[in-house]
Amino acid sequence: MCRNITTLRGLEPPASDAEIEAAAVQYVRKVTGVRTLSPATREPFEAAVRAVVAATAAVLADLPERRVVPTTVPPLRRPEVQARIAARMAEREAHERAHELGHAHAHDEHGRMVTADD
Repeated sequence: MCRNITTLRGLEPPASDAEIEAAAVQYVRKVTGVRTLSPATREPFEAAVRAVVAATAAVLADLPERRVVPTTVPPLRRPEVQARIAARMAEREAHERAHELGHAHAHDEHGRMVTADD
């Protein structure tokens, strides 16, 4: 199985909705091979993620408590991952603001916003 999917059962505090969704997205990406959503793949992919989220939440709720907690820290709980997520969100918000304000900008080869100041 995909080694990037983290054990969510037995976490303290319990796995959050965001952690369950992140695991579901990783699973659906792995089994479908879809990395970037297109108009043709978006709805089936998102429907699959919703189904996996529901199944995961149900099984986590139905299983008994673990006797031993997981040995690894889930990625969303790691400080370096939290910092990357915060930086991406700030970049996305700045990009959306640029569009709202009508500021001219371009995109680099990674799709990141590039302004005349950069």
